[in-house]
Amino acid sequence: MYFVYILKCSDGTLYTGMTTDVDRRLAQHKSGKGGNYTHAKGALKIVYSEKAQNRSVALKREAEIKRWTRQKKLDLIKFRRAHLNN
Repeated sequence: MYFVYILKCSDGTLYTGMTTDVDRRLAQHKSGKGGNYTHAKGALKIVYSEKAQNRSVALKREAEIKRWTRQKKLDLIKFRRAHLNN
């Protein structure tokens, strides 16, 4: 199983990625081994994740979200939180 996630960085920016293990990937980002962007910006926490049925679907969804504006990503995060609280 794969996951697409959005991570909040210490400077407030958002990073989108994909993984098979969200907790492991966050630990990698926090340790500075998760990629150049999060190494430079500092990873704080995962603010959104969704399951994908396979790697291909996850890659396509990751690419889609990466093309979105910051506001659209924030709307996705807000929408998910609202539905989890209901």
